[in-house]
Amino acid sequence: MLTAQSRQKSYADVRQKDMEFEVGDKVFLKVAPMKRVLRFGRKRNISPRFIRPFEILEHVDPMAYRLALPPSFSAVHNVFHVSMVRKYTANPSHIVDYGPLQLNENPSYEEKLIQILTRKVKTLHNKEIILVKVL
Repeated sequence: MLTAQSRQKSYADVRQKDMEFEVGDKVFLKVAPMKRVLRFGRKRNISPRFIRPFEILEHVDPMAYRLALPPSFSAVHNVFHVSMVRKYTANPSHIVDYGPLQLNENPSYEEKLIQILTRKVKTLHNKEIILVKVL
């Protein structure tokens, strides 16, 4: 039994990463989708695994960090285990440049028929429906 445990420990140690963060670093927060718990504002099936970068305020103990959470997350405790955070590396493509928008007064558009590709007649009980595929 002891040899099996040591073998499993060696396999686990290979995959384990020592993660150490400094105060002021930015990290993503892992949101575990739990049943019937709507903590982060989205349903569990469409919620992302990690949410926006948060700043680390304090190193609480070797495996826990205090994050700067916005007031909208007041129901969530602000200390997280190291397994719940992931390092955020700054990327200029993450920054969205908001330029002035030009809007038309008439937001409608006009559809133009280019070509009729196929035409079929579908018969349902006592009705005939014409199906047309248009380019």
